[in-house]
Formats: sequence, structure tokens, C-alpha cells
Amino acid sequence: MAPILLPDVLIGHAAYPDGPTGCTVILCPDGAVAGYDVRGSASGTRQTDSLSALHRVPYVHGILLAGGSSFGLDAGGGVLQYLEERGVGFDVTVTRVPIVPTAILFDLGFGDPGVRPDKALGYQACLNALSEEPAQGSVGAGTGATIGKLFSVLQATKGGLGYSAVRTDEGLVVAALVVVNAFGDVLDLAGNIMAGARSGPDDRTFADTWACMKQGLQPRQFLVQNTTLGVILTNARLDKAEARKLAQLAQNGLVRVIAPVHTLYDGDIVFSLSVGDLDAPLMQVGLLAQEMIQEAVLRAVRTADGLGRLPAWRDLQKP
Repeated sequence: MAPILLPDVLIGHAAYPDGPTGCTVILCPDGAVAGYDVRGSASGTRQTDSLSALHRVPYVHGILLAGGSSFGLDAGGGVLQYLEERGVGFDVTVTRVPIVPTAILFDLGFGDPGVRPDKALGYQACLNALSEEPAQGSVGAGTGATIGKLFSVLQATKGGLGYSAVRTDEGLVVAALVVVNAFGDVLDLAGNIMAGARSGPDDRTFADTWACMKQGLQPRQFLVQNTTLGVILTNARLDKAEARKLAQLAQNGLVRVIAPVHTLYDGDIVFSLSVGDLDAPLMQVGLLAQEMIQEAVLRAVRTADGLGRLPAWRDLQKP
């Protein structure tokens, strides 16, 4: 089956294997109407004020997702440099200022905490950006992602990055890119745990984070080493208020496949990007976005690579 693409969107990954950590950029050189919704309590962002319906800037020129916790926000400088060199950005007469909202996740505990995404890596992600279905798994911002950290990262399962898209008979395209670095467990659509906190560092069984916490078990220390980040892309025509509502609707997709989600220990954010002029009901776009978010999360789990450090879903399927 041919991939479902939005030709005005470029997606690129870059990573530092020594981290391991990385970043993923979604470029919209012609501009996109954007919105976002924050549900987690430990988010880290840059330039998200431009997404307010009251903000003067009408469009964004990309979204950047990065590992490295707050240090990873430095990668945004590389994206700005790349776009400015190509004359892309908001015209301020003396130059053009690219608008690239950025969100980070915490992956410092997976490997060497001194290796983080930086300006050079953000620039490289732009050089790698293509108008084709992106690679999935332990790539880009998903390189150091892990899932299920109730008992610390040592008993977690490897996370990653997933992508899913759909096109209706009317030509409406809705796609989702998700980086899954959740505190909670990932469930399939039947409610079975696919990835999450394991019962021990060498155990292949899952402890069930939801059940454990419902009984009063809490992390031994306040953890902020999590976060699920998503981006919805569509060719439906939206204004800023509608784009924000789309991001809110898409968040509901995470509720079905991550448990618990939007916790005190996550910085969960979903962005939305409108790059087309197709007329479509907002609720139709929103419901499709929820389904694509769900599928992207599951694909992130199925394609993740443990990188020799943690078991991934594929490893746990082996006898």
C-alpha cells in the first residue's frame, strides 16, 4: 500500500547513539496553522506561546520533539538556523524569524546523561527531513524513550516513535506522529499490557502500573523522566481555535492505550498542524486523530529496539 503523505510536510530524525538520544523535526516551510494541548504536569517547551489564538504570529514553520530534558531545547536553535538560511519564517523586515514550537522528553536516565540533543543535532534533523513516511521505532526523539517507570527505568520496557495516517474517500488526510516515553504502561485495544513496568529487572512479566498505584504504591522518588509527545497533521482547513480543539480531541486517543496517562510525572503534549484547505467537519478530523494517535502509539511499541539496554516488545514475544 502506498504511504499516505502530506506533500507540504517534511519529517526528519537525527540521533546521538552514544546517548542514546535524539530529536525529530516536522517542517512546514510554507507555514501551518497550529495548536497544542498540555495534559501532563511536567512539560518542557519553547515558543509555544505563538500557538495562542491571541498571538500575532499566524503560522508556525515546524515542530521539534527532542530528548535530553530541558537541555534538549537547545536543538531548536539548529532548526531556526536551517530555516532562516532558506528564507523561511515570520517577516520582521531585517530577517525572517522561524516559528518552531518545541517540546522535550526526559531520556537522560537511559544512557549517558551528558549526551543531549543540541543545535547541531537539530540542524542535522532538518537536513534529514523528507516528504515521505518517517522511520519508526527507536529513532529520532524516540531513540532513548522508555515505558513504565514506576520502579525506575531499570524495570521499564523500551519505547519509541510511531506514525500512522489515514485518507478518506473525500481526500481528507489525518496523520499522527507520537513519541512514547510514558510513565504508565501501553495497552493494546483489548486492554492487554504490551509494554510497561516489569516485575523485576530480569523479569518478563508486567507489574500493572495502574493496579499497583490504585493500591497506594507510589514511585520511590518524584520522577520526571517520562512524557508522551504527539503531533497531528491534516490537510483540513483550520483556524487557531480549531487547531487547539483538534489537539484536545487527539489527546483522548492516548487515554485508551496508556494507563495511567497525563500523570504528575509526565509532560504529555499533543500539537496539531493544518497544512491544507480541505473543508471537513472538525469532529470528523478529531475522531480520526484519536484513532491515528492510538495506532501510532502501538506502532511505536511494536517497532522499538531495546538497543541492548532494555527489553522491547519484540524481545518479550520470544519464548
